[in-house]
Amino acid sequence: MQELKKHLEAHNQEELHFSEIVNILKQYDEDKFSEAIKLIPKEILGDVALELPDRYFDDMIASVEVKDLAKAVKELESDDQADFMQELEEHNEDIASEVFKRLDKSDQKDITKLQSYDEDEAGSYMQVELFKANEDEIVHNAIKRFSKLKKSNELENVHNIFITKEDSTLLYSIDLDDLLTFDFDKSFKENIQESDDNYIPITAYDTDDIKDVVNWVKEYDLFVIPIISKDNRLLGRITSDDIHDIISEQATEQIYNLAGLKDDIEDDEEVIKATKQRASWLGINLITAIIASLIIGLFANTLDNMVALAILMPIVASMGGNAGTQTLTVVVRQLTLKDISPSDAKRIIIKEVTISLLNGLLFAIIIGTIATVWFGIENLGFVIALSMIINLLMAGFFGATIPLILEKMKIDPAIGSTVILTTVTDIVGFFSFLGLATIILL
Repeated sequence: MQELKKHLEAHNQEELHFSEIVNILKQYDEDKFSEAIKLIPKEILGDVALELPDRYFDDMIASVEVKDLAKAVKELESDDQADFMQELEEHNEDIASEVFKRLDKSDQKDITKLQSYDEDEAGSYMQVELFKANEDEIVHNAIKRFSKLKKSNELENVHNIFITKEDSTLLYSIDLDDLLTFDFDKSFKENIQESDDNYIPITAYDTDDIKDVVNWVKEYDLFVIPIISKDNRLLGRITSDDIHDIISEQATEQIYNLAGLKDDIEDDEEVIKATKQRASWLGINLITAIIASLIIGLFANTLDNMVALAILMPIVASMGGNAGTQTLTVVVRQLTLKDISPSDAKRIIIKEVTISLLNGLLFAIIIGTIATVWFGIENLGFVIALSMIINLLMAGFFGATIPLILEKMKIDPAIGSTVILTTVTDIVGFFSFLGLATIILL
């Protein structure tokens, strides 16, 4: 607690950065956290709350009065206001309702508007705070107006000025450094007409998929992307810092999906929810394991006649599973980053199968030699070597095709891919090894 107090006392309010506060708060237990959160200036409390892991949110609500929560929300930008209210509603609808009533009508309108979009639409991520000017406005007058808004802290992270018609139809986007080259005594329209530069912006519709918007921002290296309606009216903007947060969220979601999990449930403190979620996927894994065991059961006589097969059998399946996971991870990531187009599918499959085949040949020689020296059984090394090549070849093929097929079906390629792939490599590994052993050795 003393560390936090010293930190707060050592800084003026303007110099405080919420990330430093968050790092200190995460060190406290529940009791100390409840005391510490009351010390946080309400001007940055909203930012602190959104930066903290979800498990702290209930304690924060219990420790802070409704009027202070409302003040914290008022200090946030519109997109963060919507996020805060959404999280507050999920934790306590009554308190969320009380906080909402205390907000200004303009804030209520913005929050309601942003929450009306689906969670995967660009509109739900935009902030309505921006600076725009009419095409006929004199540049000098616009700069004075911008300066006034900036000094009153009504605008943050402004990189450009959006030029619109009277009805808010977006025409141009001008970077602040380009603005310095303008004749301040002329209108924006006159300056743009006299310039050789192109100020027509890259835009996104409010109903566009946020994943597409993220890719456009990365592809064109944008600081900000304006969000417009279907009739081209300017609604808001998404800035690069928001894009970084979205990318982080998507990466986390993808990692969880590969394991058959959901990040919102795993971040929750309710053990039963997380247990149920993991149990459902473990149940699927159990079914696939039983299928693999049934394949082994078909060759019970073969195993009875040669114990060495039981010792070596897991090696083939394990190598296939790991090789397949490598391919799967690469392809899923490339699909997420839009590095693979539909026409690239054949190239990717050929590349991954070739890599798996080369690794299969390498490790076939290694394990074949080890098996021969270890057990001294004629042709045993050849059997496991051939099985290794077959399984790694199939691992590369299915590791590439499974996510590509799921993507074609409009299903997140990360979801379920691992379970399907593991089943395939186990079945192919066991069947090829034991089948070849039955034919060649017995």
